[in-house]
Amino acid sequence: MKIGFIGTGVMGTGMIKNLLKAGYDVTVYNRTKEHAEDALDAGATWLGTPAEVTKNSEVVITIVGFPKDVEQVYFGDDGILGVAHAGQTLIDMTTSSPSLAKKIAKAGEARDIGVLDAPVSGGDVGAANGTLTIMVGGSESTFEKSKPVLSAMGSTITRFGGAGQGQNAKMANQIMVAGTMTGMIESLEYAKHAGIDLSQMIRTINGGAAANWSMTNYGPRILQGDFQPGFAAKHFLKDLRIALDTADEMNINLPATKVARDLYEKMTDELHLGDLGTQGLLKVYEPDNI
Repeated sequence: MKIGFIGTGVMGTGMIKNLLKAGYDVTVYNRTKEHAEDALDAGATWLGTPAEVTKNSEVVITIVGFPKDVEQVYFGDDGILGVAHAGQTLIDMTTSSPSLAKKIAKAGEARDIGVLDAPVSGGDVGAANGTLTIMVGGSESTFEKSKPVLSAMGSTITRFGGAGQGQNAKMANQIMVAGTMTGMIESLEYAKHAGIDLSQMIRTINGGAAANWSMTNYGPRILQGDFQPGFAAKHFLKDLRIALDTADEMNINLPATKVARDLYEKMTDELHLGDLGTQGLLKVYEPDNI
């Protein structure tokens, strides 16, 4: 099967490598070709536009940065929907807005093109190991047809309903992550100032009721001074803004998520540290260490 993959960032590159390992023929596009070199070295083939990738693929997967990028890749000049045809499957794995997912699905359904919104969780570790959690919205038939491809990239794959429901599930996921990230940073900050050994504290937390993925995966990185992105703070801030905008549309109030958004806004917009990983939130608490 020929797969087109648009977006060769930290997440996309790991996902592409796992598709290649599974035996798929993968063609890629990225706005900056040099950022695709790792995927090309692994065996992927380059084409110069999303439209060219689409013409040469049975399944097209996208994972780009922001909703505006998704809109451009699907509806813009040299975009996917300009050349996609009946029988193809389009899978957007970007964390984006539920309303945009519905717009893409509507455009695809009118031409007998299968469309899934399938955002992921698990960071660079999950992308590299093929253990991502994949949250899917779209028709059951397109989902079942796409399961082998999704299984090459993830270990927990769940369909939540029709178009947009994958994105809604991801918003719920990110609301939870917001709590674990702020909790991790404040836990380590408290323990540090109390004079507790932080490595010992992380091991202890991970053995009890407070155990969580953020502490397990990002706690040790923080202790090593590693703030490189498994998931960039600017993208997490984008997710929190989408979640809160959608919550407003549903007339629900999420005060703790608003606090997390405000902290990541300070990190990204005031301190200009949005290219760091989400664990870089520590620098909001310790600005002298920037």
